[in-house]
Amino acid sequence: HGTMSYMENYFDLRIDPAKLVPGAKSVITLMKNYYPAKRQELDAPKISKYAYGKDYHEVIRAKLNEFIDNIKTKIGDIHGRGFVDSAPVLERTWAQRSGLGWIGKNGNLITKESGSFYFIATLITDLELEYDNPFAKDYCGTCTRCIDECPTDAILPDKVIDGSRCISYFTIELKEMLIPDTMKGKFDNWMFGCDECQDVCPWNRFSKTTNETAFTPIPEILNLSTKEWSELTEESFKKIFAASPLKRTKYSGIQRNLKFIAE
Repeated sequence: HGTMSYMENYFDLRIDPAKLVPGAKSVITLMKNYYPAKRQELDAPKISKYAYGKDYHEVIRAKLNEFIDNIKTKIGDIHGRGFVDSAPVLERTWAQRSGLGWIGKNGNLITKESGSFYFIATLITDLELEYDNPFAKDYCGTCTRCIDECPTDAILPDKVIDGSRCISYFTIELKEMLIPDTMKGKFDNWMFGCDECQDVCPWNRFSKTTNETAFTPIPEILNLSTKEWSELTEESFKKIFAASPLKRTKYSGIQRNLKFIAE
């Protein structure tokens, strides 16, 4: 996992929801499509589509809280806790066990109806519900497009992702460190994140445009050129992307990434 050692922590919490929510009896899995209606200019530094709009953590957390309130209004006092990529929860596994889709060779949850451009959220609750049947089939078949097209060979057999080779890791999670020289020439102009394994997935030809206004692309995401990104001041960056996932890598990280893909 590279410097992301936290991904190996709290294994007991990941496999036992009752350790996150005492008395837990059910896991409700929810998905929110983020596929954008518009794309970046072809020559712009590439940004993963999940980061086109507002930070999904905030957007989905608000929806989870509203969902919990609605359940309490209709059913009565229940205990539950919502999670969206912010705690040791196996979201994709729970989504598969909830019957929503299968986990592809690229590690993403894929749906037959509209591909994999989804955020996954979970609600762990003490409410006892009738369980759905797990999604039993794997519709990837013999296809290896995601494996073949990964620029850094980060996708390994058996649906294993080498996080220490993933472009998303280098451009977002590496923080203050320099990107290794061994990766030069392999980033295919990705400045923040990477969607290669999803873009080439045949199932994503069925992707549907999101109806969530909060995920409407920030204009600068679509329109800034490489030159404009490199000339952007830290003050402007903080103002424009205050509610964006791009703030995770910080201004310094964006400038580092720009320099790396230009070399």
